Amino acid sequence: MSCTATTLGELGPAIEKEVQAHLQGLLGGFVRAYLPQAWLFRTEQDVASLRVDPSGKVTVSPTAAPQPDVTVEGPHDRLRDALRSRGRDRPPAGTIRVTAVTARGRAAVNLLGSRLGL
Repeated sequence: MSCTATTLGELGPAIEKEVQAHLQGLLGGFVRAYLPQAWLFRTEQDVASLRVDPSGKVTVSPTAAPQPDVTVEGPHDRLRDALRSRGRDRPPAGTIRVTAVTARGRAAVNLLGSRLGL
């Protein structure tokens, strides 16, 4: 498995827990409307995808999602460090490019982007 996929896999349970918590209560229907989701992570060394299904379950693969809702691109080491720090040590502005491709992606970036360190 690629380094980026491995890093995302380590974060998967925490992301899943957070998304599933947002699926509960009054706002659950709002969040559910933005699932399923696919995020594509691309560096000069590898590519990986993170998918969130309608129940909030997270899966990671070392391949490119065919129609991602969000693309994340940047230098491998910076992206790895940003993901591992989960926002505690943000990369310099402009180093990592996060692009919401769909409306679902925009909502997801607002909900999870900072929690992923992006």
